[in-house]
Formats: sequence, C-alpha cells, structure tokens
Amino acid sequence: MPTHVVPQPARERIVPLRGHPLVVGVVPRQPELVPLTAAAWAAATGATELYLAYVDPARYTREEYPDGSVWHDDVDPDGGDATLWEDTQRDIEASLARVLADSGVPWHFRYLAGRPDRALTHLARAVDAAGFVIGTRAPGAGARLREAVEGSVAVRLTHHQHRPVLVVPLRVVDWAEHPWRRSG
Repeated sequence: MPTHVVPQPARERIVPLRGHPLVVGVVPRQPELVPLTAAAWAAATGATELYLAYVDPARYTREEYPDGSVWHDDVDPDGGDATLWEDTQRDIEASLARVLADSGVPWHFRYLAGRPDRALTHLARAVDAAGFVIGTRAPGAGARLREAVEGSVAVRLTHHQHRPVLVVPLRVVDWAEHPWRRSG
C-alpha cells in the first residue's frame, strides 16, 4: 500500500514575492489595517496583486475552480435567508473598494466556504500566491471563545502549508496593566 508523503517547506517550494500575488484573509467589519498592510507589502515587494478572501464557515464548498473561486451552499439549507451571503459579499467588497481605492495595487475578492485555513490554502495554490496576510483575532470575549473552539487561522496556516504567513496585529496587550506583573 503506497504511503502518502506530505510535501514539506523547502528552498525549491519558495514562491518569489515579485511577480506573484498575496492572499489576504478578511472578515466583515475588520479593521482596514489588514488590507492596507497587505497592499503596502505587495507594493514594496513587487507582488502583482492581492486576492482578498472571506471564508464563510456556515457554507460548504461543492466545487473548487481553477481561479480559486468556489461553488458553495449553505450548511443548513433550511436555516435562513438564501441571499444573506450575497449581502455579506457585497458589503465586504464595498468596504475593500473604499479602503484600497488609492493603494495602486490590483485586487480581487473571493467569497469562499468551509474551514478558513483550507479554503485560503486552496486559493493560494490556485493563484500561485507567494504568501498570506492575516489579521489577529478581534478583541473581546466572544472572539477569544471562538478562537478557543475553532483555533487560530494564522496558526493553522503556518502548520498546514508551505507559504509564509504575515500576521497583522490588530490589538496589543499593555503588559503594565496586568495584575501578574511584578513591580520593583
């Protein structure tokens, strides 16, 4: 029985930044710092374009296409408004168009489905991306609980594919405010 060999990161698998796109993970109402950072990195490194993608975990992928887009359906076909995903897509695209209007970097938006790390990895393979740009989790107890249950997309990306991941901090901790910090 043949064994499955997982390709590992290696010199020959490095995709140069110059001449290749970056994949950027986005979420609704995300701070504009993530797409702006991605645009700045693309401009500075010669990346050709950005593929900004939102992955909807309430939907699943039926078919993946060579351009990185997918045909998707609701996990629960009886569970709500069938056009909600179209509204979400329109809102995210409008926000990105506003934020990236003066960036000078060409960009495309993809609405994907399923597990974010897998969907973003598929997109990166499809467009031959040089790497990823991902924001840290949103602040708040709900986001901490969600990350505890679902895990960190950035961490899963770094463990399950060979492209580098740039993580954009969206909130930093002031260590001086924590009670376990010792003075003196």
